[in-house]
Amino acid sequence: MPYIVDFNTVSAIGLESSPVADALAGLRANEARYFMNKYNHAFAVTPAGESQEVVDYVSRILKQERDIEFAAKPLETSSFQVDNIKWSYVFYEDGLEVNVLYNLDNPKKRAVGFKLSEGMEVPIELASKFKFARQKSKLAGVIRGSFFVIKASY
Repeated sequence: MPYIVDFNTVSAIGLESSPVADALAGLRANEARYFMNKYNHAFAVTPAGESQEVVDYVSRILKQERDIEFAAKPLETSSFQVDNIKWSYVFYEDGLEVNVLYNLDNPKKRAVGFKLSEGMEVPIELASKFKFARQKSKLAGVIRGSFFVIKASY
């Protein structure tokens, strides 16, 4: 069952098994605030066990584009479309968030983003392939992020 993320009262509901649950909840709330402020869209998440198609979609892009497969367990997903952009999110137990921005009109504006919760190590699958920039967030503390451009069509 979907859960609307409240960015005013950060809650770790659904993320309790993560060793960085509070930081991951802040990261998730940061995304919810972004979508509400920019698109007036409520950010809803679904347990990964109930949304395997989203996990498979994101995993397929990671595997085909960069030969990346994460060992961490997916906890939650989100998938929606706003302003002709399809967004897909997977939140992993280790504190990683992977998002796919897929512009339906412009193939040059398609990317995969990685965000690391405060307190987590860079996953081994990303350590040698990406550099991470830091960003401060009132909800999530220090977020480290990176991305790559998607080349194929999905």
